[in-house]
Parts: sequence; C-alpha cells; structure tokens
Amino acid sequence: MDIKHILICGGGMMGKNIAFVFASNPDYRIGVYDLYQTDVYAGIRTNTRQLVDHGVMTDDDVEERLSRIAFTTDLDSELVSKADLVIEAVFEDMDIKRDTFAKLEARCRPDTIFCTNSSVMSPSEISRDLKHRERFVGTHFWNPGHLIPLVEVVKSDASSDEVAQTVMDVLASVGKEPVLCKKDVPGFIANRMQHALWREAISIVERGIADAETVDKAVKYAFGLRLPQLGPITNSDMVGTQLTYNIHDYILKDLEDSHEPSPLLKQMLDEGKLGFKSGEGFMKWTPEQIAKENADLNEYLIRMLYGK
Repeated sequence: MDIKHILICGGGMMGKNIAFVFASNPDYRIGVYDLYQTDVYAGIRTNTRQLVDHGVMTDDDVEERLSRIAFTTDLDSELVSKADLVIEAVFEDMDIKRDTFAKLEARCRPDTIFCTNSSVMSPSEISRDLKHRERFVGTHFWNPGHLIPLVEVVKSDASSDEVAQTVMDVLASVGKEPVLCKKDVPGFIANRMQHALWREAISIVERGIADAETVDKAVKYAFGLRLPQLGPITNSDMVGTQLTYNIHDYILKDLEDSHEPSPLLKQMLDEGKLGFKSGEGFMKWTPEQIAKENADLNEYLIRMLYGK
C-alpha cells in the first residue's frame, strides 16, 4: 500500500511529537485531529527548541516540517477521510480508544491502516469491535517521541503480516527504529524489561539493601552505561551460555518475583508521596531539580543521538 496521507488522532504531548516525526518525510502530508482546538504548531516549536539550540536543526527546518502539518477539529474533514494510515494518541482509556476507532472506521476507507499509540493497552482489545481488524496494529512510541528512536509495532490477534510490515517500513522511512512484537502481551517488549528492572530496584530499597539514590547510581554508572551498545542477549552470548546459566542457577531464586506492586509503593501513595507531582517520592525534589531532570534527559538524548 502506498502511504501518502497520515492522520494523527490526538494533538496532545505524544501526538504533536509524532506528527513532527512523520513530517520529516516530504512525501507525507500530515493531518492532526483533536476534539479541542489545540496549537500543535506552538507545541512543536517548544518541544524542538533544544534541537535548534544544539544545531541539530534550524528554525527554517522546523518551519518546513510544520508546513506539512494541518490541524482540524472536524472529524468529517478530508484529513480524516483521505488518510492512508491513522495513529491514535488519545487518552489511555479503553472506552475512549474504542469509540475513537469506531468513528474513524465510519469515515476512513476499509484499507486505511489503524494504529494505536497505547503504551500498555492491548491492540487486540482496543480493536475488538472493528469490522476490519486485520488492518490494526499497535505503534508504541516512547516519550519523548521526537527523540527516542524505538517504536514497537505490536500485532494484535488479527493483524495481517502485510499491515505490520507496511507500518514498519513507514516508521523506518522517518528515521525510527521499529521492532516487531509478534504477540500481544502486556508491556509488549521494552516495558516488560523496564518494569522487571523497576520491580527489582524498588525491592532493593524496600528490603533495605540500598537507598534510592544508590540504586540509581548502580544503574547509571555500571551496566546502564553500556546498554545503548550492548544489549542483554548479546551480553549473554559475549560472556557465554554456560556462565549465564551458572549465574541464573545461583541468583534467580533470590530475585524479586512478586506479582503485586510493592507495599512500599502503596505506603508512598497513602502518604501523598507522588514523585515529581508532589515534590517527593523515593527522593525529595524541588521545582528546580525537577526542571533540571527533565531538561537533562533531552540534553542527554540529543548528545547520544546527534553528538551535539
């Protein structure tokens, strides 16, 4: 299928960035639909300011991309009816997502590819009531969507191989690193690994093995440094199957394997310790520290990806 017209459904934090990513390809025309009037252009200019400041792009580059993006609050707009591919980026609410796709299916062609940007919700469940379920996949962009290269393409229980491959190809055409999740499982690929790490990290704090700051340092200044270059499966092959087996035979029985959230998290919730939102979670945060952490993340990603 020849993809030319792409619709982003939802103009919020992720939707703006996704639209900006697809606008990097001059062959695509991007539409953004939102229920409410939203200044996606101002939001994109703000989100890309650091890229301009670091010389990755110029203001003219940003404006050129913006010229390929159109916005509408009209679900009956041609931006919707002409779409070859739709990426939904609305609230993480099953009913809202299902309702959104029901309205889209009534207005788009039967061969229009539908994608959901949900980070946790099942594509099979979201697409349950659609007539053409074979043209539906998950596309999990990681935040910040204009910087993180990975997008997980998640097959539902009805997705066709052709549709999944087409979406992979479109994502690659705008510089993303798409990976195929062959089975619709909770957490897909990367979040399963990320939250296995979080579970162990929180358990170490809960059990008094180390404090929160120490846990983060142990990741940031040890294996975290090499993860962008050395993935866990390659690392296993590097040290050898026998050593991997021996280590797991010794240590796995002692690792956290609870199937419920940590009691420490429940205690923190009861105490109103909500992380950045309240200024305290596992650690205490001032507004200045919060702003610095957010800015430093983007600065780090720009250095890693662009050497700027």
